[in-house]
Amino acid sequence: MARDTRAPVDVHVAPGEDGTVRIGAGPAFGQDVAYDDAVAVGPDFTRAVLDVAGAVLTWPVLDDPGPPSAEVHDTGRAQQWLWALYGERVAAAVHDCAAGEPAGVRVVADSTALADSAARLAFGHWAARWWPASYPDGIPALDPDLLGLELAALTHRCQQLFDAEGDQPDDCVAELIEEHQAALDALIQWWRATPQPADTARRLESVLRLVDDAADSVGLDGPALRHLRASLDQGRPVVTPVDPGALFARHDGYALAAGEPLVAGGRVIARGSGTNDWCRYPPGFVDAAENAVSWTARAVGARRQIEVEVVAHVTAPVAGAPLVAEIRVNGGRPNRMSLARRDDMWTGRADLDLSAGVTQPRIEVGVLLPGFDPGRDPDGPDPPGHPGTSGEAEARADRDAIRALVRRRLIAAAQPLAYEASPHDASPGPFLAETAAAATGEDY
Repeated sequence: MARDTRAPVDVHVAPGEDGTVRIGAGPAFGQDVAYDDAVAVGPDFTRAVLDVAGAVLTWPVLDDPGPPSAEVHDTGRAQQWLWALYGERVAAAVHDCAAGEPAGVRVVADSTALADSAARLAFGHWAARWWPASYPDGIPALDPDLLGLELAALTHRCQQLFDAEGDQPDDCVAELIEEHQAALDALIQWWRATPQPADTARRLESVLRLVDDAADSVGLDGPALRHLRASLDQGRPVVTPVDPGALFARHDGYALAAGEPLVAGGRVIARGSGTNDWCRYPPGFVDAAENAVSWTARAVGARRQIEVEVVAHVTAPVAGAPLVAEIRVNGGRPNRMSLARRDDMWTGRADLDLSAGVTQPRIEVGVLLPGFDPGRDPDGPDPPGHPGTSGEAEARADRDAIRALVRRRLIAAAQPLAYEASPHDASPGPFLAETAAAATGEDY
């Protein structure tokens, strides 16, 4: 595989205590820094992860990606891609480390085409999981079908990272194509439209041809795929310009869900915003805005009640999702309250247990999906980032940094000429889904 001309960088290769071989990349890794400590800095949403043959690869989202860090649990399987991802020196160092020598070395990693494509694939999976879509923040959602097709194309391009063992969830070309092929017709229309930036047209054709080749290699067929093949054979005729924002605009309406509407009443004791920890629920449940969770405590006669409102994500399930609010009063044990989806909000109300004589209670509210995040163990250590924990401020700063990152990417997507394409078509430039989302900005 061809290599580009960028300067090589150092990585740290060392054995792990559990028998793995660790490759540490980036400034966080020194001779005296443990792999686990360096990789675990920050919440999950600050890392892009790729599960490949014999290893897990990790890139920082908020820093210069460079080569990935890796936890290699099967060096035999990993040797099929190590040299192409890092270069021969790192592959040899991993082999020597697995054999018991040396204990830990710094070695030069090459900049490779596979590393570019793998980093882009990992970021695409990150975007599918963590993209902070929000109406209040003005961050449009990414079209899942358009993103899924580009992920299928990138996965096919990165097939050297995967093998036939079937234990790599990110090797999912067939599933991605079958799940997201509804976007193929719109993608073909966009490709055929003119005028448009040359880099956009090139990337559109690359994605379509890779999807076609991937579908053929795994034996997929159907009307949408046959139309794709016929369109590629026909070429790119000049057609009327199209608006990608309109092509991939979502038309999800907010349907009313069962649930008691909140009503004003009683005397307001306190109100505030809760913590919107993205790690506590799956994607597509809650708007990613920092102030998406709000609450009001009221005195209703002798009773004390709390009302919680949470801005729903546009794709949030209408029914059957047991989303709950977790409420702590004055540092006590957390109590949970069920939330119901109503229009564009999750809402709920419950009685509040306040100590006698407390006129200004300290109330902490978060939202989670039970089972996905079981919540805090009152007898265990505080999970970082959860309401009332020592890491909450740092987690909020990381969420703000992610919002700033995606806003920069959306600006770049709206101004494609500002980006220079990589010679390997794996630049850090916008995904097609970001370009389409940037065109819908007026709706946010």
